[in-house]
This record gives sequence, structure tokens and C-alpha cells, in this order.
Amino acid sequence: MQFSQIIGHQEAKALLLKSVQQNHVAHAQLFLGYEGSANLALALAYATYINCEDKQPEDSCGTCGSCVKMNRLVHPDFNFVMPVTATKTVSKDALSSKFMNEWRAFILASPYQGLNEWMQHIGAENKQGAISKDESRQLVKLVSLKAFEGNYKIVVVWLPELMHPAAANALLKLLEEPPAQTLFLLVAQAAEKLLATITSRTQIVQVRNFTEQEVVQYVQEKYNVAADRAAQVAQLAEGNLNAAAKLTTEISSDYFTFFTDWMRHCYGRKVSNLVEMSEEFQKLGRENQKNFLLYALNLFRKVMLYGVDASLIAFLPPAELDFVQKFSKVITGNNAGELAEELNQAHYHIERNANPKMVFVDSSLQIAGFLRKG
Repeated sequence: MQFSQIIGHQEAKALLLKSVQQNHVAHAQLFLGYEGSANLALALAYATYINCEDKQPEDSCGTCGSCVKMNRLVHPDFNFVMPVTATKTVSKDALSSKFMNEWRAFILASPYQGLNEWMQHIGAENKQGAISKDESRQLVKLVSLKAFEGNYKIVVVWLPELMHPAAANALLKLLEEPPAQTLFLLVAQAAEKLLATITSRTQIVQVRNFTEQEVVQYVQEKYNVAADRAAQVAQLAEGNLNAAAKLTTEISSDYFTFFTDWMRHCYGRKVSNLVEMSEEFQKLGRENQKNFLLYALNLFRKVMLYGVDASLIAFLPPAELDFVQKFSKVITGNNAGELAEELNQAHYHIERNANPKMVFVDSSLQIAGFLRKG
């Protein structure tokens, strides 16, 4: 992985590059970010840069022997610890080292995937993944060896919050007395679940969520998605590239057009049109119905923000921006809360398998009343 392969995050990249260039590389660093963020991707790119034989000002060279091996995740000084569990292929003594082929394939496919995807990838079925106490013995043995080829031996621990207490204590001891030329890159999503003593011994790299523009760019480049559909995906993904990847296959309708037609008919109290739209809503299917209502909530939020201060809206496609500007005139403090609550309730009922047509018509009538109230 190279920094150039990660969209945005220039501030984090600059910080990491500077630490290497000024020879201020902390022996233990915690890349903290939510699922679907760039925390693992940045850790991988950072590790590649550290052991690169021909470092460039803004990235690893990508062509030296070290980079080639790092990018294929086969460098002898690049090691991983991740949550695993017993599977059909590994029925006992489940350790990270026994899942390395699966791990390489998983990460090379996308470094933005989450724990659920990893568990499915290794065939864990309904079992939960964890970093076992047996893993700690392997970790101690691993870091006792000197680096074979690179300047550093690098250990990436993915989701250290899922460590067994014994494994966490072993890691703590290693962080307190780090072996020479060994770096620990912890990639976590929930710092509050880590031992406070571990967190205090790491240098924290806070990784923000992707912006909507960055999500749009990602899905367009990776999945060749049209601009309007990419914008809808970005609004629903909320900065999570793992969610964005799923949404590219789940979204099968033009949410924006459906939403604007819905609001126009609600405002005009055209009940016959709303009943017709309920038929279309039912045909969307359960997942699309839920995604549409989340999209509607997101767009309502932007309308409300625009009414407060237009500069609070960082990005919207032209058609949606035009709608938000016009619709903000009918969304006021008198009805904003009620409209949002109605959409939340609709989503709640759809999740619990209520009749979609009845939910849609009922919400439409409620929204029609709230819009007139504004």
C-alpha cells in the first residue's frame, strides 16, 4: 500500500512522512478510526514507507525490493496479528499465522473492510473473532527475532480491542520494554475498549472519516459508478468506505428523484399520487426502502443546516443543492423536528417488517401536515 492509493487525508500523510524523514518514529503507534476509515490503509502505507529503500518526499518508491514485497504483504519483516477463530480449515489452535493467505487476499481486495467481512472471509460462520492468549506467546517469539531485510521489524495489530486480557498484558509488556528496531502499529476502532495503559504508551494517529467528496471519488474510480448515484452512496455511507462498497450494489433506484417527487406531492397534498408512489416504494425491496429513508433523513438534515448557515453544507451535486435551497424555505423550527422524527419512525417500522405501503402512505400524510405547518 502506498499513500498515493489513499484518497485524501493529506494532513495525516504529511504527519507520518515527517516522522520518518525527521527520524522521530515512535515505537508504538495507535491508528484510531471508525470502521471503513483509512486507519488500516494509512498504517500499511506508513509501514511500506518506513522500509522503502528509495524513499521519495511524499511516498515510497513502489519499485524497490522492499516495496514490492510490502505491497504484496509478503515481506519477512512485516507481520500481522488479527482476530481469528476456529474454522473448518483451522479446527484448533487458531492463530493469526495460520490465516495469512486469507488475510493477504482480504486486505489486497480492500483495506477498508470490517470485522464481519473478515469473519465471513475465513468461514467463521456465527463464531466471534478474538486475539487469543496463545497469540501473545507467538507475538513474544516473533519480536525476539531481528529484522531480516528491512530497517525495522513491523507488527500490525488489527483490532487490538479484541485481545484476550492475557494477550493485552503481553502486548503491554512489549510496549514498555520494546525490542530494538521493532515497531508496533495498532489499528483500532474503539479506544475505550483498550487497556488505558496500552493507549498511554502509544502515539495516537487520529484518522477521520472520509468526506463525501472523497467517497464519491472512491466509488466512481473503483466501481465506475455514475456521478449522481455516487453522490447518493456518499450521503448514506457517512464517510465509511466499507459501507459505500455495499451501497453501490444495494442502491437500485434514483433516490433523489423519488424523494423530490414525494415531497412535492406531500406539499400539494396529492393523495392519489402518494398512493401510487407507495406502490413504487413497495417494489424497492426492504433494503432499498431502508436506504431510501436514511437518504431522506440525510437530505433533511442538510436542508436544516442550509437554513441555519449555507456554508455548513460542504458538498452537494448541483441538482440537490438547488432542491435544498428551495426546500429550506418550508423547513422551519416549527416542523423540522417533527419531520425528522416521522422519517425515523418510518425507518423503524420498515426495519421491523411493517407493511411498506401502509408505512409510506401514513408517513406521507403526516409529512404533508408538517410541511403546511412550517
